[in-house]
Amino acid sequence: MDAMVNDATGDQRVRVLLVDDEALMRSGLRLMIDGAHGIEVVGEAADGQTALDQIAALCPDVVLMDIRMPRMTGLEALRALTARGDAVRVVMLTAFDTDEFLLQALRAGAVGFLLKDSPPEEVVRAVLDAAADRSRFSPDVLARLVRLAAAGGGTDGEADASGPGESGHHGEAAEGGTAGVSRGGADEPPSAPEGITEREWDVARLVARGLANQQIGEQLFMSVATVKTHLGRLYHKLQVTNRVQLAIRVLELGG
Repeated sequence: MDAMVNDATGDQRVRVLLVDDEALMRSGLRLMIDGAHGIEVVGEAADGQTALDQIAALCPDVVLMDIRMPRMTGLEALRALTARGDAVRVVMLTAFDTDEFLLQALRAGAVGFLLKDSPPEEVVRAVLDAAADRSRFSPDVLARLVRLAAAGGGTDGEADASGPGESGHHGEAAEGGTAGVSRGGADEPPSAPEGITEREWDVARLVARGLANQQIGEQLFMSVATVKTHLGRLYHKLQVTNRVQLAIRVLELGG
């Protein structure tokens, strides 16, 4: 599936499906993104099963999907999409009472997470990033994922993700704000693993603390472009595809 399609004017559009059991939430998301920067909302669904049917019928590029819904949860729908090899990019909508599902959704193939009360510009950016096959995680969500990975939580068993929609706490955009993770432990930072340069490891450890590229550059006195270069090398060397997977890998390596 192409990430974006051309309309009659030759402009590129991003086709989006909204999935949430609350009609008010779906309406709010539609108002935020429909028509913004070429985004077109092509459909809505109130549960995961309906979402699967709509995805097959409408072929959206991006799905914004609540992680907790009745009948079939967003997590179950995401796993079903992965199992059938669907190329649609899924950004999960989450709130602060769903920690136990975040790592499961990441490993099931989610390309991003948004807090449910994220501002319009962050929702639009997440959709565009997903369409371009880039991951986006708000700093609050990234920090929570890192804490879960460090604690070994959210990975085993099947939690019950069914239930009514939730209200969340607003997090800043993924390219701004600080989402530090206090880990405690050793006084001396661990040395870089074999095959990773010390500078790359510095970048990796700051990613694991939840810092955005600009903040990493400021702390390490390097340009954002250089940070991105290091990240590309880290993704290749550590065989990960996004910042959260990198952060988890850093923790597994003792960072």
